[in-house]
Amino acid sequence: MKRIDAASELSGQGRPAAALPLKFGTSGGFDREIRQRVDRYFDNTGLRRRDCPRMYLKTALVFCWFASSYGLLVFSAGTWWPAMLLAMSLALSVAGVGFCIMHDGGHHGYSDRRWVNKIMAMTLDLIGGSSYIWARKHNTLHHSFSNITGHDDDIDMGVLGRLSPHQKRLKFHRLQHFYLWFLYGFLPIKWHVFDDFHNVITGRIGEHRIARPKGWDLVTLIGGKAVFFSLALVIPSLLHPVWVVLVFYFAITYLQGVILGVVFQLAHCVEEATFPLPREDTGRMESTFAAHQIETTVDFARGNRVLSWLLGGLNFQIEHHLFPQVCHVHYAALAPLVEKTCAEFGLRYRAHESFRAGLASHFRWLRRMGSAAGSVNAGTGPMAHPASPGVASFSG
Repeated sequence: MKRIDAASELSGQGRPAAALPLKFGTSGGFDREIRQRVDRYFDNTGLRRRDCPRMYLKTALVFCWFASSYGLLVFSAGTWWPAMLLAMSLALSVAGVGFCIMHDGGHHGYSDRRWVNKIMAMTLDLIGGSSYIWARKHNTLHHSFSNITGHDDDIDMGVLGRLSPHQKRLKFHRLQHFYLWFLYGFLPIKWHVFDDFHNVITGRIGEHRIARPKGWDLVTLIGGKAVFFSLALVIPSLLHPVWVVLVFYFAITYLQGVILGVVFQLAHCVEEATFPLPREDTGRMESTFAAHQIETTVDFARGNRVLSWLLGGLNFQIEHHLFPQVCHVHYAALAPLVEKTCAEFGLRYRAHESFRAGLASHFRWLRRMGSAAGSVNAGTGPMAHPASPGVASFSG
């Protein structure tokens, strides 16, 4: 049995559930079989799960993209049009650093060497976030409790939005399928200037207690913020008017936020994902841990190689949630294996055929959660959703 303890309470429809340790069902045949098949894949191909030459080459390319975009924008751009194009390139490259490099490092999926993973994870500090806070928010809360209301902080937008059927609906949420896209752009600025500091000061992420950083972790957090704001504001202000620097900081960060927000939402906050709750009397989930990842996650645009490269394999979220410590360059090859195994065990494997289909599903989900008809009783077990156009459904 896989047991995961959580210190917080589940938030139901205006009432907290009992504060019980959250437990997943007894590991079944699927959990063992999928691990064994992936093990055989690497044994038969002779490929390394981590320390992949393709990943090191990709890292060099992404960093060159980032450095050249920054250097040309700050030191060479003399007119608005080149500056705007370079700003767009910089925003995309910053997102690429997060998607392709930091993400694997933070999950220990980049290298077998701990120090290499640490350095790659710290690239988040370079681009304005905190690798320390991210590891606790994303690895611990999101991956352990994906789409479980009251535990997964990634689906908690406070009063601004309703992403789960088990969250309280407010009247203005009926417009969220229009305004939330606009708000996604503010996410990085919020991380830069508020969230990370607030999490450290309070020792909490949402309702979850976290250990405050100490020693080198604290030095990395503070030093990373200093380096980022020096690169983003101080150095450019030595060469350009302050108001111009602030305009470009906002524009670059806002575009980055829209990209990050949309990509993150397409994996979990769509019609085809489920939002299960544990039993109130036992705190137990109906599914095993691996089956839970399948039920709450949706892939998208698996056949788009360019998008897969740019997103660091985050369009293969099912494979990532099952094997977060495997380098993302393998996800496309593992997807058919995972899909076939799900079909054999009667698990529903969902994948949007295109990025646009994923966007449309997210839009419809936001609209559904904002409507009065989208309010449901926060019971136990998964909440299933009907298939939508552009979705491939695989079940046994």
